[in-house]
Amino acid sequence: MTKTEERKAAVLPGSSGQDVQPPCAPVLTAEELISFETEIAEAFNAGKIRAPIHLYYGNEAQMIEIFRDIKPDDWVFCSWRSHYQCLLKGVPREEVKAEILAGRSISLCFPKYRIVSSAIVTGVLPIAVGVALSLKRRGETARVHCFAGEMTAETGTFHECLKYSTNHQLPIRFIIEDNGKSVCTDTREAWNQPALTYENSRHPLVAYYKYQSKYPHAGAGQRVQF
Repeated sequence: MTKTEERKAAVLPGSSGQDVQPPCAPVLTAEELISFETEIAEAFNAGKIRAPIHLYYGNEAQMIEIFRDIKPDDWVFCSWRSHYQCLLKGVPREEVKAEILAGRSISLCFPKYRIVSSAIVTGVLPIAVGVALSLKRRGETARVHCFAGEMTAETGTFHECLKYSTNHQLPIRFIIEDNGKSVCTDTREAWNQPALTYENSRHPLVAYYKYQSKYPHAGAGQRVQF
C-alpha cells in the first residue's frame, strides 16, 4: 500500500480524522513497520532475544491512520504487543530495538514519549482511565489512547473502564484490535457468539478494526530454546 492509499484509508470510529496539531512523529510507512518486525523476528529465531515477543503484521494501514490523530502530548497505553505503537509515537527505532533485545518486548515503557505497555491482561485499562481523569481535572488538552485486544474487550474490566470514561466524559478512546484469537483460542468460539460486543458498535469512545497476522500469538513461527 502506498502513502497516498494509506492516507485515504477510512477514518476509524473515535478518530477526528483531522490533524489539528502536527502528528507526534513523521508517519512511518507500512514497509518501514514491516521491516522492523521482520528484523525482530529474525533476531528471535536466531536465539538473540531470550524472552517472549509478540509481533504485528497485516494492520499497518490501520495503525498509521490511528496515529494521525495522536499528538505528542497524548498518552498511549498498550498490552504486550506494542512495537508499532512505540515506533509511531516517536520512540527512535534503535531505542525500541535495544529494549526488545534486552528482553522487554512485552513491557515496553517510554515515559518520555508518553507510552506505556503491560504484559498483564487488562492491566493498562484502569491506569489509562486514571490518567484521562487526571488530564481532565488539570484542564489539559492531551488525550489518552488505550489499545486492547478483542478478548480483553469482552472482559468486565473493559466494560467498567469504558462505562466510567463515558459517564465522566473523559478524554480517552479505546482502540480494539481484533485478530480473531486470544493466544491460541478463537475469541468468538470462546464466547459462543458470531459477533463480539463492540464489533458493530458505534460507541463514541471506541475504535474497532480487524486484521490477520502471519505470526502466531507469540514468537515468530519457530521453536526457540532459551
